[in-house]
Amino acid sequence: MLELSSKSNLLEDENYKYELQDVREPHLFRDLYSYVDVPKVSFNHRRVPIGMPKEIWITDTSLRDGMQSVEPYTVDQIVKIYQLLSKLGGPYGIIRQTEMFVYSEKDREALRRCQELGLRFPEITTWIRANKEDFKLVKDLGVRETGILVSCSDYHIFKKLKMSRKEAMDTYLAAVAQAFEAGVMPRCHLEDITRADFFGFVVPFVNELMKMSRDAGIPVRIRACDTMGYGVPFTEVSLPRSVPGIIYGLQHYSEVPSEMLEWHGHNDFYMSVANAATAWLYGACSVNCSLLGIGERTGNVPLEAMVMQYASLRGSFDGMDPRVITEIAEFFKKEIGYQIPVMTPFIGENFNVTKAGIHADGLLKDEEIYNIFDTKKILNRPASVLISKTSGLAGIAYWINEHYGLEGNAMVGKKDPIVLAMKEWVDQEYEDGRQTALTTHELEAKWETLKKEFDQ
Repeated sequence: MLELSSKSNLLEDENYKYELQDVREPHLFRDLYSYVDVPKVSFNHRRVPIGMPKEIWITDTSLRDGMQSVEPYTVDQIVKIYQLLSKLGGPYGIIRQTEMFVYSEKDREALRRCQELGLRFPEITTWIRANKEDFKLVKDLGVRETGILVSCSDYHIFKKLKMSRKEAMDTYLAAVAQAFEAGVMPRCHLEDITRADFFGFVVPFVNELMKMSRDAGIPVRIRACDTMGYGVPFTEVSLPRSVPGIIYGLQHYSEVPSEMLEWHGHNDFYMSVANAATAWLYGACSVNCSLLGIGERTGNVPLEAMVMQYASLRGSFDGMDPRVITEIAEFFKKEIGYQIPVMTPFIGENFNVTKAGIHADGLLKDEEIYNIFDTKKILNRPASVLISKTSGLAGIAYWINEHYGLEGNAMVGKKDPIVLAMKEWVDQEYEDGRQTALTTHELEAKWETLKKEFDQ
């Protein structure tokens, strides 16, 4: 039977309606996930079309998934993080939502204080246990949407929950019915979707969710959770590891609208950012992230990375202020005590710092040669050099000009006498057995000493 698709505006075959396959034994995809080997990537050479939504956005889990992997933040720290998220996301809500716990009085105090700020974005949502009391709690707190866990792989259904697929589905659907009864919009976290039987459980289950949503007149958000980081962004990959296949399949076979489709990934195989960008490209409006990538095991999708991916894909920050990324990094370091690895893109101490003399020579001639973009303008982080035994004259000259803001005729070059004197001192330090890079304090002191000598 042919139907006119509202998505493609073309006549299409009516989709086959997938039904639950209530298997006796769990399907664990042992050909892909043997556990004693690195997981394998299987290709079936089936392609799905790119379908970037008209509008895309970021949601945040720093105060839920992120906070589960570090020392709990104080109420004041939670409020400050919320304010920084709003400042970074800008007036158009590109950072659309953030989720919080509500279990303890401290959790609820933090939520209330954030609500009292009256900020439009990010919208505050929650994550709860799927029971009637928690849904009422969310409603009483004035929160519109909450996340609930609906694990969808047989690893979880059979091994953790000790249920059959039918029992798990019935339990999940009953929880969603309770959310509707309480007047709360549920966000269903399809945990471990990259190890789930997509057509045997995921599609039939989501079909039931969409039917319940239509009947109740209340939206249901579908969060596709790559819990173990197994997803891959390559085209022509077989399910369940294909990110394009998962996103396309949820839209095409379960009719999940793009605005109700969200990707949540982890970084166990270094693929989290690529997978999140791919989810956007293939039809999910939303990608769920955590500031600095802080999260379970190897972490979540770094929110600051997706700010940059957004600008790359859209050609604009659309009101986001990326300079706040540097402000956020400083807050985590100084106020929370979080140690950011120095090579971390955009936020690490050395992300735009070079030690090599040949690179410093390029920076001295034209910063664009060795800097990814104008980091001073975009992140309020000027390119810099670290002075060590390999920095050379160019590195020293660049450090002086950048550190002291010298411009035009005031700039020093590689052959300037004071630069030659600094280089002689640096070389002597390493001749005498020094192994570490010179500190800013040491360089400043030597500069002041030499400047006085040359000014006489």
